[in-house]
This record gives sequence, structure tokens and C-alpha cells, in this order.
Amino acid sequence: MKINELIEVLDKKLKKNFKISSLKIEDKSFLHAKHKSFKEGKFHIKLILISDELKLLKSIDANKKIFAVLKEEMNNYIHSLQIKIN
Repeated sequence: MKINELIEVLDKKLKKNFKISSLKIEDKSFLHAKHKSFKEGKFHIKLILISDELKLLKSIDANKKIFAVLKEEMNNYIHSLQIKIN
């Protein structure tokens, strides 16, 4: 999967499963390109969300919910996921 396809999938899944007023998805893979564990086709993604629904939860619980929704992508296409909830 290419990064633009992945971003589109993430956007659709997150917006379908949570009430989100703003979502920014950033590809941060370039920051890790020289790391030993870097693999082509496995991306480093940063999510910046504005969501009253997720903000009401403890950070760990909100992260668990997001990881559950993105389980397939985490297993196949995402090496690292950074989440910031506002």
C-alpha cells in the first residue's frame, strides 16, 4: 500500500468510528529512513485529532480504541503510530 492510500484508509476508519472535529495525518517515515528497523512499506504515522469523545477518555483508553480500529493497518502497514488528542 502506498502512503496516500494508507492515509485515506486511516481517515475513513477514524471518522467512521469516532466523533472527530479535526483530523490531521502526517507521514513521519522520512525521520526514520536510516534506522536499522526501517522497512519499505511500513510507515511512521502521526495522528493529530480533535475529538471531545476521545478527550473524555484516559489517554491509554483512547489509544487502545484507536489501535483496535486500526488493527489491520498496524499489523501490515504501520511501524509506528504517534497519537495526539486535543
